[in-house]
Amino acid sequence: MRSLRLLTFTAIFVAGSVGAESINITINKVTSRGLGKEIGTITVTDTQYGALFSPDLTSLSSGVHGFHIHKNPDCGPKEKNGKMVPGLAAGGHYDPVNANFHSGPYGKGHLGDLSFLYVDADGKAKSPVLAPRVKVSDLQGRSLIIHAGGDNYSDSPKKLGGGGPRIACGVVK
Repeated sequence: MRSLRLLTFTAIFVAGSVGAESINITINKVTSRGLGKEIGTITVTDTQYGALFSPDLTSLSSGVHGFHIHKNPDCGPKEKNGKMVPGLAAGGHYDPVNANFHSGPYGKGHLGDLSFLYVDADGKAKSPVLAPRVKVSDLQGRSLIIHAGGDNYSDSPKKLGGGGPRIACGVVK
C-alpha cells in the first residue's frame, strides 16, 4: 500500500512537470581531505507545487538525514578552529532574504531548508522530497548538503536543526 501511494504521489508530480526545467546533481561523500566516492545523483524538477528533488543515492546510513541547499558552489573542506571540516566550503544554508533562522521547508526561514532525506535499510535514498518555496533556478551556483543526522527544523535545542556533520555534497552547475 505504501509503495502504491509513493508511486501515485510521484506520478502526480511528474505529470505536473512535463516540459519543466530540470537539473541533475552528482552527489559525493565528503571528507576532511575533499570529495570522496560518488554515491549517486539527485534530479531536481520544477513542478506546479515547487521543486521536486528525486534522489537516486546509495551508501548512506539508514534513517533520516538533514538535507539543505547551501549558499556556495563548493563541496570542499574548510578549516574551522584549527581542524579541516568536510563540506564546510559550501557555507551556510541558502538564505537570500536574510531570514536568519531555521524553520523547515514550509516555514518562513532559510530558503535552503529542505524536508529530510529518507534512507532505507539498504542505504538507498529514492523517496522524492518537495520544496514548495524553491525553483530549479534558485539552485544555480549553490550546493546540496546531506547531514549525518535528522533535522528538527528548529534552531533549538541545537542550531540549524541538529543534523550534525556534513557527509555528502553536490555542486549545482
